[in-house]
Amino acid sequence: VILGNGPSGICLSYLLSGYIPYFKRDSIHPHPILQRKLEEAPDVSILDQDLEYLSEGLEGRSHSPVALLLDTLQRPDTDFGGTAESVLTWWHETDRAIPHLVLGRNAPGGAWHSIEGSMVTLSRGEWMGLPDLPFKDWLKQKRRGLRNNRATAEDIAQYYQHYVMKKGLQKNFRCGTVVTSVRKVSAESISNYTQKDLQENSDSLWNFSEESTEVFQVDGFFKTVKGDKELFSIYAENVVLATGTYDSPTWLGVKGENLSYVHHQLSALEEAVKNNSVGIMSDPVLIVGAGLTAADAILFAHHCNIPVIHVFRRRVSDPGLIFNQLPKMMYPEYHKVHQMMKEQSAACAGPYECYISLPEHHVLSFGKDKKCIFQDKNGCQKVYKISMALVLTGSNPNLSFLPNNGIDLAMDSDQPVNPKRNPIDVDPFTYECTQEKGLYALGPLAGDNFVRFVQGGALAVASSLLKK
Repeated sequence: VILGNGPSGICLSYLLSGYIPYFKRDSIHPHPILQRKLEEAPDVSILDQDLEYLSEGLEGRSHSPVALLLDTLQRPDTDFGGTAESVLTWWHETDRAIPHLVLGRNAPGGAWHSIEGSMVTLSRGEWMGLPDLPFKDWLKQKRRGLRNNRATAEDIAQYYQHYVMKKGLQKNFRCGTVVTSVRKVSAESISNYTQKDLQENSDSLWNFSEESTEVFQVDGFFKTVKGDKELFSIYAENVVLATGTYDSPTWLGVKGENLSYVHHQLSALEEAVKNNSVGIMSDPVLIVGAGLTAADAILFAHHCNIPVIHVFRRRVSDPGLIFNQLPKMMYPEYHKVHQMMKEQSAACAGPYECYISLPEHHVLSFGKDKKCIFQDKNGCQKVYKISMALVLTGSNPNLSFLPNNGIDLAMDSDQPVNPKRNPIDVDPFTYECTQEKGLYALGPLAGDNFVRFVQGGALAVASSLLKK
C-alpha cells in the first residue's frame, strides 16, 4: 500500500505495474564509467542490477546515489544544458507486476493540486516529468511552449493526472481517502477476518507469503460522493510513506498568531485580493519568511500593487538563503525579489515603493488591533500597523497516523520528522526504514525534495520489493 499520490506515489505505481527499465542498446551515455557498467549486462533490467554498483561515483545536485542514477539515465546531460535522449527503454512485463494500492486525499498529483495554478515552478519543466512520457511532449500536444523553460503548477497537476490515465494506472488509485492509522499486527489474528473490499479483484492482496508473521494494518476512511465517510481496513506486507511535506505549515509560536488576520498559506493572499479586502490603499501586508513561497507571495503582492513589509531572520548575504543558490538567468523574478530584499531595507528607502524589507528581524507578537511588533538582532523593537500577515516559513509533514507521529523513524529520533533537517532514516539503496522493516519512505520524507530526484527512490523501493 502506497500512502500519497503525488509524483513519488505515481512513479512507484508505474514501476510496480510491471513497467521495467532496460539500457537501450546502441545508446551512448556521456559518463564513460557508467556506460561501461551498463554495457556489462545489457539484457538485465536496471531494477535487477546492483544499484549501489551502478550509482557509485555519480555526482550531482542530490545526496541520494539512486536519485542521481535514475536522473542521469533519463536526462543524461541536463545539468549542462544538454538535451541528450534517455538511455532507457521501458518494457511492460505484466508477470512482474506487484499488486498495490495508492491512497491519496485528492486527484493524482498530490500537493500540486493545491498550489495556485499560475505559479511558475522552480524547476525546469522537463525536470517535472515522469518516466517514459516527457513533459515537453505532453505540453506540445496542448500547443503550449515552456516559458523560460519552466511550467505552471496547473500544467503539472494536469500532466500527473494525464500520466496516470495514459499509463493505465488508475485501477490502483483510490482518491478521496484519508489514512488515520498504520500499525503492525500479527498475521494470525487477521487470517480469518473478512474485509470490506476496496479492490474488486483483491484476492492477490491476500496472498501473504508464508514467512510473514506480522503485517501492517492500514485504517482510514474515504469520502463518498454524498459526503459520507466510509471506513476501511487494509492489510499489507509492505507500506510506502509518500505523503510529502505540505500538510501543516510551520507556526512561529508567538502571541496573537491565532488571530483571524494571521495566515499560514499563500492562498489566503489570493483570496483577500479576490474579495477586495486588500488593495493599493490598504495597510501593508506582512510577509514573514525568506524561502520561495515567501518570494511568490511578494511577487503576487507586487503584481497587484499591494504594499508589503517583509520580515526574515537571516542576513541578505547568507549563503544558506535559497536566492544565493539560484542562477540569475533562469530565475529572473526570484533575483528581483532578492534585489528588493537587499536594496529596500527600512533603513534606506529604495526605488520600489510599496515594499520594505527588515532583514535579521523576527516577530514578537501580533496585536488584536493589527499592530505587529518586530525585534532586530540588537533588541530594538518596531511597531507596524498591517492589514494581514502571511507566515510562510516552511511546512511539516503530518504523520499523525503513525505511532508516535513517526518520530522513532527519523534520523534523530528525539525530534519531529522534517524533510530538510530530520528526514526519515532509510537505507540509501532500498529506501526501507532502518527502524521498521517492510515500511518504506519516499520523496521529501526521505529528504528528496525535488520531483526530478524522487524517482530514484521509487526505483530503489521497486527493486527491493521485486527481490522479496
